[in-house]
Amino acid sequence: MSGESGQKAYRTESITVTFEAGRCLHAAECVHGLPEVFDTAKRPWIQPDASTAERLAEVVRRCPSGALRYELAKGGTETPDRPTTITRGATGQLTVRGELSVDTPQGARTETRVVLCGCGQSRLPPYCDHAGPCGR
Repeated sequence: MSGESGQKAYRTESITVTFEAGRCLHAAECVHGLPEVFDTAKRPWIQPDASTAERLAEVVRRCPSGALRYELAKGGTETPDRPTTITRGATGQLTVRGELSVDTPQGARTETRVVLCGCGQSRLPPYCDHAGPCGR
């Protein structure tokens, strides 16, 4: 179930949901949106077959950090927001949604949703990981 950069994949016949724990900022959009799928008390905590692929994709798109992603079995992936938007949080982190290329120490990554560190103290640069004052 593991993928690149610590991702875990959860598959059904119609959708694969990936989760990258290091990028999760615990916004809980997933847990509130589909508690029957995203249940932190269960193992595995993501049960993608408890919902339709369409509804699951809709809730995954709410994840601001991009820790959750999806790919439909028929080849569909998330369409980036247009125009790209950037919002600075009260503590300095930047929430970005759109068609993105993010430079990381491992190379450029194509993204659609990210929360970027605004204080420079992240252990997962350029992503915010709540290590510094911008993530608190």
